[in-house]
Amino acid sequence: MASQDDNDTQPLAIVDSHIHLYAASHIPSLNWTADLPKDHRLNRQNSVDQYRAATAQHSDRLLGFVFLETDRKSGLEETQWTDALEEVEFLLRIARGTPREGEGHRPEDGKLVLGIVPWAPVPAGEKELRNYVQRVRQRAGDEWRLIKGFRYLVQDKPKGVMLDPQFIEGLQWLGSQNLTFDLGVDARSGGLGQLEEACEMMDRIYYALGSSSTVRIIINHFCKPNLRLSPAEALAGHPDFAKWSECIERMACHRHTYMKLSGFFSELPAQEENHPADIGALAARTKPWVDTVFRAFGPSRIMFGSDWPVCNVGGPGIAKSWHHWHDLVDEILRAQSLKRDEKARVWSGTAVAAYNIRL
Repeated sequence: MASQDDNDTQPLAIVDSHIHLYAASHIPSLNWTADLPKDHRLNRQNSVDQYRAATAQHSDRLLGFVFLETDRKSGLEETQWTDALEEVEFLLRIARGTPREGEGHRPEDGKLVLGIVPWAPVPAGEKELRNYVQRVRQRAGDEWRLIKGFRYLVQDKPKGVMLDPQFIEGLQWLGSQNLTFDLGVDARSGGLGQLEEACEMMDRIYYALGSSSTVRIIINHFCKPNLRLSPAEALAGHPDFAKWSECIERMACHRHTYMKLSGFFSELPAQEENHPADIGALAARTKPWVDTVFRAFGPSRIMFGSDWPVCNVGGPGIAKSWHHWHDLVDEILRAQSLKRDEKARVWSGTAVAAYNIRL
């Protein structure tokens, strides 16, 4: 039997709470491909085969992943759901171990699928949302247990969508079904108004409706803050940092909200493949934002996510970016002086709890 000391030195298990997957044949159905050059790091197959290669160095620790919808072309009307539902079927084939030729996964990959978070027409209101989710449920069959929640990406949507009564109604219905909602807003590119709107949306759900509001909102990527600021600028009270911090603290006041430690490489200056940024320097550069989130949410509501393959874009290339992000998170947790059980929460435990994952 292993001693307590042995257990304390064992590497902690990892649940990657935020990845995207698609075969090369799916690329035309993605919203963002039209403007990408042919040699762009995202304009290639990024399926489980590629993810396994990217994570190989830590494969003994990786329990699996939670898949997030990959911004397929879609809309609120039923006639616009085809590509989003096809994406669900693709993930179900991975989970069932029934690959189609060229899709980039193998029968044994099913065990890596710990959760699936598809797209859903949340602003369409409860009736249409229920209709869509029923379509997903029919397709999922016995794998419905893997459908943990849904996402409707709001970072590129018009002002006011999160405050529309039908959007609020849709979120409330997800909560009634024990389904999560992943919130993707972009403070740097989309503007601080997005953060304020998201805060107002949460206030309406959790304060106005009280204890009847149980939807778990899982916030992506620290809300994509302006990490182009220097730490000195942030701590000197730069408006971008001040407003972002205020909104983070406001979001954290609601006990059903969680935060993903993910997405930094997209907001930081791009790294060179042959000269990755120093891990210590990256940790120091991001410390004001990290300190704010850990102070507000605590490790029991913060979860590791790689944002693969998007991390390849600002990170040091396809072969190195996942590992580089892992090492940065490792340094962040060390610098936060977390206890072992608190680190375990960030690496896996928070995702397991928030998404109700069965291991």
